[in-house]
Amino acid sequence: SSRDGVLLAIDEWNAKGGVLGKKIELIVEDSQCEPDPTVNAANKVIDQDKVHYIVGEVCSKASIPLSEIANAKKVVQITGTSTNPTVTLNQDGSTKPYSFRACFIDPFQGKVGAKFALDNLGAKTAFVMFDKGNDYVLGLAENFEASFTEGGGTIVGKESYVKGDTDFSAILAKVSESNPDVIYLPDYYNVINLVLKQAKEKGITAPFVGGDGWDSADLDLAAADGGYYTNHYSPEDTRPIVVDWLKNYGAKYNGAVPDALATLAYDAANLMFSAIDKAGTTDTAVVKDVLEAIELEGVSGKITFDAFHNPIKAAVILQVKDGAVTFVDSVAP
Repeated sequence: SSRDGVLLAIDEWNAKGGVLGKKIELIVEDSQCEPDPTVNAANKVIDQDKVHYIVGEVCSKASIPLSEIANAKKVVQITGTSTNPTVTLNQDGSTKPYSFRACFIDPFQGKVGAKFALDNLGAKTAFVMFDKGNDYVLGLAENFEASFTEGGGTIVGKESYVKGDTDFSAILAKVSESNPDVIYLPDYYNVINLVLKQAKEKGITAPFVGGDGWDSADLDLAAADGGYYTNHYSPEDTRPIVVDWLKNYGAKYNGAVPDALATLAYDAANLMFSAIDKAGTTDTAVVKDVLEAIELEGVSGKITFDAFHNPIKAAVILQVKDGAVTFVDSVAP
């Protein structure tokens, strides 16, 4: 869906004559959301294909090594969906000059999830489940825990698992035993499908709360029923730009409704092309400076960048209920 969002943005720009009078050419590499294939793909497109602009990667653990290469080679990178802070930050806390993102970051998303659990769900206790080898999952879990306890809540249990695990019965037994008000599980939809199905089989009724990794057409809505997650946009938003986006995406992709990944990749591509167009040159050193100061009305909201190349915009809370995903609330930074 990230690729599809970028393709639609390119179609729209090319229909208007492209950028700086030239048609945009897309090179797609499947970096598999893994560090090693990402490094190989990045070096290939930069060194062989002479690419100066990259939209991606999707996952934080892949975008982090990509950002190191992009900045060393002065290639502008903008990720739609990598929420880990270190995608745009060096180890010393300084900003990577050539890396940007279209999504909010883990600390904000974890904080929003905790605030929603405390204020809207009235939760006083929480259990946290996380994949200890995934930067994205770990970041959300840590920030949820910090914000939840800071807000007066208590973490009654915390358990990790590893990529590839399919049996979560031991962890879910501990969840049952600790009887939390909410369970925070900020992983991707494929893991959510497994865990929540097993949780229902074990009779766990406390609501699960997660992050934008839940957002997918492949989320098991029956398993996830009653759960909540933070996300970047809602298709129920009535702003004209969202209405047009849904219509155009559906027309191009057989009536499909764009998920957050498609939406953020579309916004990321438009930020990139708008900056090049505004700069009046394809010189990445100039374009990165224009991108820093840009203001764009995106599908995911009005976007400006802070000093760390993170967009300043609101998050939405969605609920899975009765076979559908519905808008619950919007939380501004």
